[in-house]
Amino acid sequence: MGSLDLVKLAGLLLTLLAAWYLGYLFAAFVSEEIITTSIANLQDIGKKPVLRAPVPKRQKCDHWSPCSPESYAYRILSGGGKEKLAKICFEDELLISEEKGNVGRGINVATVNYKTGKVTSVKLFDMWEGDHSGEMMTFIKNVPEGSLLFMVTHDDGSTRLKNDAKKLVEELGSKEIRNMKFRSSWAFIAAKGFKLPDNIQKEKINHSDKKKNRYDGWPAEIQIEGCIPRNLI
Repeated sequence: MGSLDLVKLAGLLLTLLAAWYLGYLFAAFVSEEIITTSIANLQDIGKKPVLRAPVPKRQKCDHWSPCSPESYAYRILSGGGKEKLAKICFEDELLISEEKGNVGRGINVATVNYKTGKVTSVKLFDMWEGDHSGEMMTFIKNVPEGSLLFMVTHDDGSTRLKNDAKKLVEELGSKEIRNMKFRSSWAFIAAKGFKLPDNIQKEKINHSDKKKNRYDGWPAEIQIEGCIPRNLI
């Protein structure tokens, strides 16, 4: 080995010794936590940030968009098949539902004091068994002025519904009550003693049709929903 090679070897050994010594000093004076964090930060370089959309806030009566504080929220859902019972929701309170145990076959009715927004009565009128059409007429006539009426069917609401009862509901503003057929899904909202705005959903109907029914012998459920201004009277 020549003198030049010895010089190169000595230089390499000195470089390795210096690197080892610097590494020793670095480890002695820099904490393990700092080293770990630095490595993690280096690993994160180049990663795309994960954007998470905020969870949508639930609205009253499960509306897609909120009603203003100056209005009432409502949602009426008809029955659909034996397992899907009707529901009436007002200001996020279920007035009629399976959970409340106060819904059944026929025409389900709930009334609300418009000024206070409080439910005043809940009734069920079976239109398949017994003569309850007259009872429903008496009930509606006795509802105080300044009330909201919510009406919805589950199963059949038409078989024993008589013409004088239909006329009374028609006078409340219904355009579909005379079109009701066996197991028609029907939802309706009315005001007694004042007028609801023309631009809100007030009524909807869906008839049983063997070729189109969603359920065996039952039409698909329907719903109406919206916001009722609090300054109508």
